Amino acid sequence: MQALAQGRLDEAELSQAERALLDYVKKVTEAAYRTTPEDVQILREHGWTEPQIAEAVYITAMFAFFNRVADAFGIPPQGYLEANAVTK
Repeated sequence: MQALAQGRLDEAELSQAERALLDYVKKVTEAAYRTTPEDVQILREHGWTEPQIAEAVYITAMFAFFNRVADAFGIPPQGYLEANAVTK
């Protein structure tokens, strides 16, 4: 859990399907316009369904939205991970 919370995916105990999904949502986060039908096909091949893929995109987009709004209003990070000692 600690590796995952700190973004060290290579050290996290993830299945190939989970890793594929996280790689995809990273691409959505950083450059959604660069996603391709082939990216989605890779997820299907790992067993993800259309509704699951769509939900991953919606959640990723919502987090990006909320983070940008919080940043725009100067809301500081809440420290939830630190409070639960996940990243320590």
